[in-house]
Formats: sequence, C-alpha cells, structure tokens
Amino acid sequence: MARTPIAHPVRALFMGTPDFAVPPLAALCESCAPGRIWPGGLDLVGVVTRPDKPAGRGRQVVDSPVKRYAREQGIPVHQPGPLRRPEAFAEIKALAPDVIVVAAFGQILPADVLRLPGFGCLNVHASLLPRHRGAAPIQAAILDGDAETGVTIMLMDEGLDTGPMLARRATSIAPDETAGMLADRLAHLGAELLIETLPRWLAGGVSPEAQDTTGATLTRPIAKQQGRLDWARSAEELARRVRAYTPWPGAYTTWEGRTVKIARARAVPDDAAGRPPGTCYLAGGGDLRCACGQGALALEVIQLEGRRALPVADALRGQPRLANAVFS
Repeated sequence: MARTPIAHPVRALFMGTPDFAVPPLAALCESCAPGRIWPGGLDLVGVVTRPDKPAGRGRQVVDSPVKRYAREQGIPVHQPGPLRRPEAFAEIKALAPDVIVVAAFGQILPADVLRLPGFGCLNVHASLLPRHRGAAPIQAAILDGDAETGVTIMLMDEGLDTGPMLARRATSIAPDETAGMLADRLAHLGAELLIETLPRWLAGGVSPEAQDTTGATLTRPIAKQQGRLDWARSAEELARRVRAYTPWPGAYTTWEGRTVKIARARAVPDDAAGRPPGTCYLAGGGDLRCACGQGALALEVIQLEGRRALPVADALRGQPRLANAVFS
C-alpha cells in the first residue's frame, strides 16, 4: 500500500562496524538530498558502531572502519555497547529515527530497538537468504563450494536473519575469489540494492516476502583456529578453506614448529605418488605441491613465520628445504 509522501526528511540511523558496512553507509550519505530517496530528503541522524577494541601486534585501540568514515563525513558517532542496556536504548531513542539501516553491526537488535522506528529496521545481509544466515555468510558460501551468492535487504525481526525479505540480488563466485575479495564486491552490491529498495519501501511499494525455512542454513562466527589446515582432507576442500579464510584468520600449517601461512593455492588432481598427506614435493614446471587426503594442493603464495608473503618460487630460493617439507 502506497504511503503519502511527507515534506520533512526521513530520519535515518545507521548501524555497522567493519569494512563491509562502509559502502552502504556511503551510499546513504550520497543519497540524502531531497528527491533522491525521499521527497523531503534523508536526515542521517547518526551512526551506531561497536566500541573500539585493540588490534594488531601492538594491541592498540583503533576506530572501526565505519567510525572513521562517519567522522570524515561529520556524522555523529554513537558507541553505546550492548543495546540491551537501558542507557543504550535511551541513547538510540533520543535520536528519534524513522528508519534504521543495519549492515554487519555485530549485535542482534533487541525488541525495543526493532519497534522504535516507524519504518522498521532494514538489514543488508551478505547472502541469498535463507541460505547462510548468521555471522559468516561470505566464508560459508566459499567453504560450501556455492556457485553463487548475493545480498538480501531484509526487514529485521527478533530472530537471527529470519525476517521477511524486501529484495535480493545474486552474483557468481569466481573460482579464485577469496572472502576478502567477495566481501568487497558484496558490500558494493548491497549498497546499490539498498538505495534501490529503500525509497520503494518508504513509499509503501514493497511487500515483504517471508523466508522459506526449508532452505535455511546457519553460519557461526569464524574462530582463529579454524584456519589450520588438515592435510587429510581433499585438496578441493583445502583450496576452498584457503580462499574462505583470506584475509582472516588466514589458512596456515606448521613446519618444524613454525607457522606457515598459505596465502594462495589451487587444487590439482595429482595422486601425489602415494605420499602421506602433508608431504611437499616439486612437480613438473617447478610447482611446489603438498599431498592431501585426495589430490594435492599446488602452493602459489606462502608466508613463513616472521617473513613476508612471497610467491613460492621466491620462498624456495630462500628455503630450498621446503621442497621436501612435511607440514602438520
């Protein structure tokens, strides 16, 4: 049902934290002028992001990507912490949002926040819902060997990515695409779809579509130890893990007690001449391969502990014993 246009701007509040959330926020900033999203324009009343936390080897407290971008644009930044605290809700309520847009915020919104804006809370989710709900949809799509993924604009409810859908857009996953590369593409795709969908939603031109729960899958947050490679698995699975865990937490193994990160690799149908899983060898053309439970992983870029990432040919010149390494 169409809504009657109002003259005053729609008050929009944005919630997000990592790099993925920056393109949707930027798209909103660029579309605030009257007539772009709403006849009276969009008033971006603030940004809510997670509290700052230590990062890197020095464990220095750093601003989130969304916080940095918001400050550059002069948008008020709020970091109330857990939204279930009464003082956090009071801080958000004081902003009087008409609509809340969420992208990779990192918290489930409590019921009182969901009920606050008259136009609801819209989420930019990095999968084709109901597949890959939860915290790590991009990694899950690569790990599962999906041919395509996409973005969904969803009207949030109290569940974990269970709300009705307003729009979806699919995209193919390239055979060599890492989670970092795919996240960047999906963030921009989500930004485009948000700007297409939001004005129609505000005008009453979108009918929410309930998710088909029979196709639902749930993803969990990625833990650092998941990056460790189990060489008894197939080369195809390990190649997907390398892509899914790049850039974080990174795929890695150990050699003589030292960590070796596998930054880029591909699966090959080599029988590895009966070598035990984890055993490295040189193949034709100078390829450094590692035997797997099925097939072999051709290593292309690796990083030895304490060193920078290098193409394997360069790493071999500095460490020729890699040709016969046994990874564990």
